Amino acid sequence: MRIGFIGLGIMGKPMAKNLLKAGHTLEVYDIVEAQVKELVAAGAAAASSPKDVAARNDLIITMLPNSPHVKKAVLGEGGVIEGAKPGSVLVDMSSIAPLASLEVAAELAKKGIEMLDAPVSGGEPKAIDGTLAIMVGGKEAVFEKVKDVLLKMGASAVLCGDIGAGNVTKLANQIIVALNIAAMSEAFVLATKAGVDPERVFNAIKGGLAGSTVLNAKAPMVLEGNYKPGFRIELHIKDLQNALDTAHETGTPILLTSQVMEIMQALKVDGKQSDDHGGIIQFYEKLAGVKVRKGGAK
Repeated sequence: MRIGFIGLGIMGKPMAKNLLKAGHTLEVYDIVEAQVKELVAAGAAAASSPKDVAARNDLIITMLPNSPHVKKAVLGEGGVIEGAKPGSVLVDMSSIAPLASLEVAAELAKKGIEMLDAPVSGGEPKAIDGTLAIMVGGKEAVFEKVKDVLLKMGASAVLCGDIGAGNVTKLANQIIVALNIAAMSEAFVLATKAGVDPERVFNAIKGGLAGSTVLNAKAPMVLEGNYKPGFRIELHIKDLQNALDTAHETGTPILLTSQVMEIMQALKVDGKQSDDHGGIIQFYEKLAGVKVRKGGAK
């Protein structure tokens, strides 16, 4: 199966590299020429546009920042829809609004092009080692056709329902991750302010009911004051905005999500939007007047 890959950012680039490592023939496109050159050096071919990618490949994967970028790359001038053949498959692995997935899929269907929405969780580290969790929406037959390819980029790929279900699942994931980080932040700042070493708190609770993948991933980073992004605050803001929009459209109250959204917005105003989302703790540190570090308050 010939595969085209559009979007070689912090997530897309390692995902595309894993497809190459798995032996797939790959053609790539990105607006940043340096990213394309890096993939070409790894064995991929370069395309001149999303239309060009779609014209020569049976499976087209997109990994882009948000809904407008996906719509432009797929439905815009020089987009996938202009080059793709009937029967080809678009797998959009971007995290976008579920209604946007439905809109794009409906337009593609008019030309006989299949689509799955398949956002991922795991951040850059899991994109690099190929262990992402992939949440998929679309037809089961189409999912089964491309599942083996998805599993070259992820440790799991689960069909969650029809088109849009993948992105609804991703929004649920992002709510849980954001609230976990906020809860961890409150707890560690409280411990530090009370004179208890937060590293010892982490080691004491990580094996109990409060333990989680989020805690294990983010606690060591915040204890070192390391906010190098695996997943930037500004991207989590985008996801939570999509969650809030979807909640409003469906009449679903998500009160805690709105509170964490305002915390992230405050950090953005403070110039920290490019920090890792573990940097949420900086909001609490500022209010409490402490720094959470190994050994106690700094």
